[in-house]
Amino acid sequence: MKAFLLKHFGIDGLALEDIPRPTPRHGQVLVKMRAWSINFRDLLVVRGIYAPKLKFPFQILSDGVGEVIEVGPGVTRAKPGDRVAGTFMQRWVGGGAAAEKSASALGGEIPGVAAEYVILDNNGFVPVPAGLSDEEGATLPCAAVTAWHALVTSGALAAGETVLVQGTGGVSLFALQFAHATGARVIATSSSDAKLERVREMGASELINYKTTPEWGAKARALTNGRGVDHVVEVGGAGTLPQSLEAVRIGGRISLIGVLTGGTVNPIPIVMKGVTVQGIYVGSRVMFEAMNDAITVNKLKPVIDRVFPFAELPQALQHMESGAHFGKIVLKA
Repeated sequence: MKAFLLKHFGIDGLALEDIPRPTPRHGQVLVKMRAWSINFRDLLVVRGIYAPKLKFPFQILSDGVGEVIEVGPGVTRAKPGDRVAGTFMQRWVGGGAAAEKSASALGGEIPGVAAEYVILDNNGFVPVPAGLSDEEGATLPCAAVTAWHALVTSGALAAGETVLVQGTGGVSLFALQFAHATGARVIATSSSDAKLERVREMGASELINYKTTPEWGAKARALTNGRGVDHVVEVGGAGTLPQSLEAVRIGGRISLIGVLTGGTVNPIPIVMKGVTVQGIYVGSRVMFEAMNDAITVNKLKPVIDRVFPFAELPQALQHMESGAHFGKIVLKA
């Protein structure tokens, strides 16, 4: 991994001072970065799986927090000294579909935030909630907004409904937190009993070890007295979707987020049960702002697994690849 990063990104043991400071143009802000978080997408970029035609060197990472130190002409939303997080898609303010804005996605379609200084669009950032540290704020742009979009913006989650979350990565834990704050019941799956005990402490009502209970969809249905769950936050992809379809109620909703597993999908249960299956590709700035309001009101704290120095980005990616993490992996300047 480190050799690959050195060859393609030049960031093996990188010192932030090695990256030159850019100058903001009209409608841009210059941000001095303080903290970053890693998503599975970043690992796919490094592996050459995500956007394999990218030209190297390429600046990775979509998520980070920093301080505005200079604004270009025409900037109306920030001033020097403001603490901000960049939006995953720089040109998706509100409304519309993610596919229309994906060309502005940081760290994949355009260079990301793995630098000392980054340029953001005047519409491409939000203030960081005052109650969060830089490291906590850096976890929000992708995983948290994705979970919010799935359950709240598109899912219209209501108190008393049941949500099934898979695993203990960033999206799943944010989904658990948002669901619990809404008054929904959460069923959580994991292959680790130790991790399941941790999600119980976070508010999960029911726990399923999918390694010892491979037919976890039927188990989830049984836990709802045969009715099925209202929402599934599906992060596995084709390999886990059949179990999600077993778990979900008639007319329920599956938010398809991850592609961690391969396989084929039988569409018949979707049709027969009238299930809504929606692909979720992060979210807009408007969603980010609404989510931050909810985080502030509910005093929610992102779950951070481990904080690495920026120079140990290769090691942080290796930690992500190991699958041992619980929550978000963060880097600090």
